[in-house]
Amino acid sequence: MTVKRTLFGRRLRSLAFDLAVSGFVALFGLAGAANQVGDDWQVIGVGIAMAGALLFRRAYPSAVAAVVAVLALAQVAAGWGPLPYDVAVLIALYSVVKYADRLRDGILAGVVAGVGVVLAALQVESTSPWWMSAIWFGMCTVAVWLIGLNVRTRRLYVVSLEERAVTLEREREAEARAAVAEERTRIARELHDVVAHSMAVMIVQADGARYMLDRDPETAREAVRVVADTGRQALEEMRRLVGVLRQTSAPEPGGVVSAGLSAEPAHQRPALVGLPELLDRFRAAGLRVDWTVTGEPPALPPGLELTVYRVVQEALTNALKHAGVGARVTLSLAHPPDAVVVRAVDDGRGRPVVRPAPSGGHGLVGMRERVAVYDGSLTAGPGLAGGWQVEARLPLPSHTGTEVAA
Repeated sequence: MTVKRTLFGRRLRSLAFDLAVSGFVALFGLAGAANQVGDDWQVIGVGIAMAGALLFRRAYPSAVAAVVAVLALAQVAAGWGPLPYDVAVLIALYSVVKYADRLRDGILAGVVAGVGVVLAALQVESTSPWWMSAIWFGMCTVAVWLIGLNVRTRRLYVVSLEERAVTLEREREAEARAAVAEERTRIARELHDVVAHSMAVMIVQADGARYMLDRDPETAREAVRVVADTGRQALEEMRRLVGVLRQTSAPEPGGVVSAGLSAEPAHQRPALVGLPELLDRFRAAGLRVDWTVTGEPPALPPGLELTVYRVVQEALTNALKHAGVGARVTLSLAHPPDAVVVRAVDDGRGRPVVRPAPSGGHGLVGMRERVAVYDGSLTAGPGLAGGWQVEARLPLPSHTGTEVAA
């Protein structure tokens, strides 16, 4: 945890630096009293006043520059000539150029400093012409002004970069939240179809059991068993639906918003039997897809089956969009005893598509949300040999249930 040490609303480091600068100017004021023309207390007083004004040069640069200019004018009017503590004029000039809200204040301060250079040169006691002193003082003043302008430009550039980074981060978070919200709405609609189908099966089987209870008790018992299994499965789907919609956590940073190849109508819920047709559509779009299935496919709940279908669809869509036409994708569907594992690896060696694929999902955001519904895990990242790989592991439920067509 970072602790910001401040005093009177200012950082201790900046305050200590300003105190040191003012202290040196005050010492110069005391040193100037040894070479003064007027009274000691007047010279010391002007030097101390300039030193005190510099304490506020960061917060009020224009006001500090005005105060220092008035004190320097009083010094010139008294005829004291240039004194060591006049370095405060350069410090005030640098501060107003760097910290003022408007550069106009820095330009005005530079003009005033130029007039002060001429007046100070006229009061220098030297055998050389006064304009030589004016050139020397002017070069120092211009150098300080340009240094202040350079630092100001860099400071404003850094501030603009920080503001732009904050704005982009907020936009990314807003887009990710919108993608998650839209994907959850789609998940809710699809799972609603699953639950509605289960309820229809239960009603049909319950009516059949009632009519066959006296005529064929064995058939009635089988129908009641189907009703129980289907109801248990529908309840599990509803629990998962409510759970994912109740989640209020922010989406994971770095979510990629991508597109699906096609969007099915709401009344046509895809299933794994439709995977060959889906792969043929991607092959027609330009991907070279190699598909392998290992293990014995179990009977999956409709919601879990739909999730597997969508993960395959989004993985192939990402490959088509980012790897390009002609890329080779190795797609595998494994069935270990306790899970379903989907793995898609592309070689990243295709040609960019001419037109982007139609939208049908939200890439990694959508896949991550879908997999999370079934307590699964999703890993995605660049492959060791190039390209991109996606692997989703979906644990099997303890009860898969049995569906009977209505």
